[in-house]
Amino acid sequence: MTTIADTRRRRGRVVARNTAVGWSFLLPNFAGFVILTMVPVALLFYYAFTEWDVFGGATWTGLENFRQLARDASFWTALRNTLYYAAFHIPLTLGVSLGLALLLNRRLRGVAFFRTVAFFPYITSIVAIAQIWNMLFSPGFGPVNEVLRWIGVDDPPGWTTSADASMPAVIVVGTWRYMGYYMLLFLAGLQTIPAQLYEAALVDGAGAWQRFRAVTLPGLRHTTFFITVLLTIESFKVLDLILVMTDGGPGQSTLVLSQYIFQKGFEENQFGYASAVSVVLFAICFVVTVVQFVVNKRRSA
Repeated sequence: MTTIADTRRRRGRVVARNTAVGWSFLLPNFAGFVILTMVPVALLFYYAFTEWDVFGGATWTGLENFRQLARDASFWTALRNTLYYAAFHIPLTLGVSLGLALLLNRRLRGVAFFRTVAFFPYITSIVAIAQIWNMLFSPGFGPVNEVLRWIGVDDPPGWTTSADASMPAVIVVGTWRYMGYYMLLFLAGLQTIPAQLYEAALVDGAGAWQRFRAVTLPGLRHTTFFITVLLTIESFKVLDLILVMTDGGPGQSTLVLSQYIFQKGFEENQFGYASAVSVVLFAICFVVTVVQFVVNKRRSA
């Protein structure tokens, strides 16, 4: 005869077993997160207040690294270049990827092929991308300047060899590389918008632009917010494209904060100072993301 106590014990064993199974799935990932993310981030904040070159112990210096940052002309140049890149890369990539998503969200012959073509740059080697675009932007024999000369531009830009045109060239390549990835996210968002809304708008006599403003944009609000956050973080931490394409040059015209951190830490062994720059970059990303969340919450209210 089964008693109430036996039933409770069996239920307790089932609950304990299910809990153990759940933790067995969570713990490996959580342990990896703690070891590879939380601990390095905590150490980063500590080393930002020290002088450390890896070969010896870290010496506590308080706010000296941040005082030095305030007087560091190269840091301010990297910060301006990072903001410049983000200010143009974010809206340009948003617009191009949304346009591609709208164009490829239709039932067209070969639409899967064109979606793959648009996404392909995102998974292509960054080294190959940079080398090809450097050849395309070559001032003397590059196809880009040849086309400009053909349409009547007598003195085309030097692109990656020019301090004035190097950052626009990097922005173009960055947009081209990431537009396919964000296009897929927009495509996913477009497919969640009910077709009945477009049908109702058509019945009411709304044109294409009116349907876009009244149906598509509101329906993509959450997707656009998510993509904007991802784009912002990606823009502020851009590194690989800069390193391979221009290496921060000519001069410091394309030097960004991520590359400046790399230079100070891994080239000059000033890991304490590099950590301070990293903290500033983290603070900028954090503040911008919080502002985006607050603005999105107010618009959704």
